[in-house]
Amino acid sequence: MSTEPTMTDEETEAPRLRRRLADVIVQSRSEVGRSVDDAILEAVRTVPRHAFTPGLTLEEAYANTSPIMQRDAHGVSISSVSAPWLQAAMLQQAQLRPGMKVLEIGSGGYNAALIAELVGPTGTVVTLDIDPDVIERAEQGLIDAGYDDVVTVVQADGEFGAEQYGPFDRILVTVGAPDIPPAWIDQLTEDGRLIVPLRIRGLERSFVFKREGNRLVSTDIELCGFVPMQGVGENRLRQVALYKEDIALGIDDRQPVEVLALRRALEQPRHEAWSGVQVGGMEPWDDLDLWLATVAPTFGYLTATDAGLASELVKLSLRWGMAAIWDRDSLAYLTLRPLDEDRTVFEFGALAHGPNARELADRIVQHTRSWDRDQRRGPGPHVEVHPKTAPDGDLPSGLVAEKRHSRITVSWSPIPGRTDQVQ
Repeated sequence: MSTEPTMTDEETEAPRLRRRLADVIVQSRSEVGRSVDDAILEAVRTVPRHAFTPGLTLEEAYANTSPIMQRDAHGVSISSVSAPWLQAAMLQQAQLRPGMKVLEIGSGGYNAALIAELVGPTGTVVTLDIDPDVIERAEQGLIDAGYDDVVTVVQADGEFGAEQYGPFDRILVTVGAPDIPPAWIDQLTEDGRLIVPLRIRGLERSFVFKREGNRLVSTDIELCGFVPMQGVGENRLRQVALYKEDIALGIDDRQPVEVLALRRALEQPRHEAWSGVQVGGMEPWDDLDLWLATVAPTFGYLTATDAGLASELVKLSLRWGMAAIWDRDSLAYLTLRPLDEDRTVFEFGALAHGPNARELADRIVQHTRSWDRDQRRGPGPHVEVHPKTAPDGDLPSGLVAEKRHSRITVSWSPIPGRTDQVQ
């Protein structure tokens, strides 16, 4: 008597979890007013994500989160598998089509397999990473998932791209980039697109850039977070400790800070100021941070560990940190307070310490009101990447972030029907 072969849990559960994950991605993107193309969702339903997450259960592999796969000697995450919602968002930004040639900088294998599904058998996918352990894991995952013959894996420093395989219709960077190296621009086709999690004044956003003459111009922006770039292009955010190692100010672009004075400021009584500007509990407001980064003379991100929060020196509304400004001896940061018991509506405000606490808190409040009046629900910032040698006269008005390879500008366009706007 013959018996039917029994399917394993992996064979039955993994397809179900992939279908569920695609549904979760649709829901999470719709909550922020974004959509996902059917081709991307079909790729999510097809590629076995668990093949690229050794050591995780199937439920963990198909959760809409970003599992950390490797840390450095200091405990900093240096390799992870990006959250599925973010991978879908960046693939949506990339607008991949069959036959395209794509370079992925920062490998893990899974995203490269998704790209391979989207560009099809006539396309080309090259995935690159500097870390040999990451490369080994990506190669094994691609073999296990059946994509090793359609994805080329390269161990190299992402700063220099992969010239021997270019030029590329799309370059997708999946590590946090402090700057845009010349190689990434040089290896793009004339009508190519660069999708990159670029750090500007400590804020990381996924930008889509296109060429316009000798500059890159942004066409789309997404909230994101990635492990930092390694190699020649590594330039990590400066963390200024204000209370032991438990409260820190993340600072970019060599901004001046009087550390001892700000430490003393935190010990002084807290001053509060409120803006009257409200936000729903599920309503996105990430462009407020970018607005503050553009209009404030100083800008950083205040973070705290559990021990830092327990000290009650700071009161952070979000565990991952809040936007902050400072002067020589005072500090203020953005905050939120609930306006109803169900915590569905919040009000923006500022908390501040130091001799100039009132002035700095009022400054955040005024900037928040101007964002609400002039830019909220608008198109967002316009970002350009100019050569390092570009003269000031060639740059648009607004913030100029000086980088190693480039001069990056952030400006805001007037919105029709709104007056007294800052650009």
